[in-house]
Amino acid sequence: MTRFAACFLLVFGQLAVGGVAGLAVPPFAALERGFYKSSAAVYLAAALLYLAGAVTLAVRQGTWGLANGVRLALWAAFAAALAAYLASLWGDRAARRARAYVAALGLGLAALAASAVAYRPGPLLAPATIFYPLAFVSDALVLGSVATGMLLGHWYLIDVGLSIAPLRRLLRWVVWTLAAQIGLGVLTVTALALLGGPSSAAVGLLWREYRGLLVLRVALGPAAALVAAAMIHRTLAIPQTMAATGLFYVAVLAVLSGEMLGRLILFRTSLPL
Repeated sequence: MTRFAACFLLVFGQLAVGGVAGLAVPPFAALERGFYKSSAAVYLAAALLYLAGAVTLAVRQGTWGLANGVRLALWAAFAAALAAYLASLWGDRAARRARAYVAALGLGLAALAASAVAYRPGPLLAPATIFYPLAFVSDALVLGSVATGMLLGHWYLIDVGLSIAPLRRLLRWVVWTLAAQIGLGVLTVTALALLGGPSSAAVGLLWREYRGLLVLRVALGPAAALVAAAMIHRTLAIPQTMAATGLFYVAVLAVLSGEMLGRLILFRTSLPL
């Protein structure tokens, strides 16, 4: 039960890290500070939810090994750095704000990589290990991109004179992250199948027993989100930001559905899909 809960809890951590990455896409000077304040607060809440859940699971499990302690410390440091970045948005010290942002993003990626490695089948130094952090990060970037797009779409209701360029730029980021997720997923499954050992056995298990689940994960996740992105692109050509924001909701639901199915695959097979 602890591993099952941990797999699904990852979605909050990935949202926080991917959301922080997504905040770098719109040009900072083009948007009011309020957008970054509200968005960073959402991602900080997600990070704190993940950290609280991870600590609770560790307490229930009753084992505080070195690896688990390092992972929790990294997530706590990420949340602290993100809180520092959020606080810096109320001041005008650009250097401090930049340092806090870089620290938050770097620590978030490190925490996510450390969590990813814990799910590997086989030894730590096995070649398959490198695919787990890459897959976890790609999932995080997709989650963060669509969530930031939705939040930015809402900001157009506040700043009615805002140029459409930042939203179009963020939409391009969404498409790139989705394309990278699909490509990396194919590469991961292929490489793990060819490497042999526990990783190859996990791919065999996926294909024998969870083939339908994999199809649903792709169809309801990145494939549906790409369709939503195409519709957003057409909507922004009008331009109609309110309709685009509604379609970003659809993209968020699609990505979230795919990620939930991916976490179920992770639980059943230990594959980072």
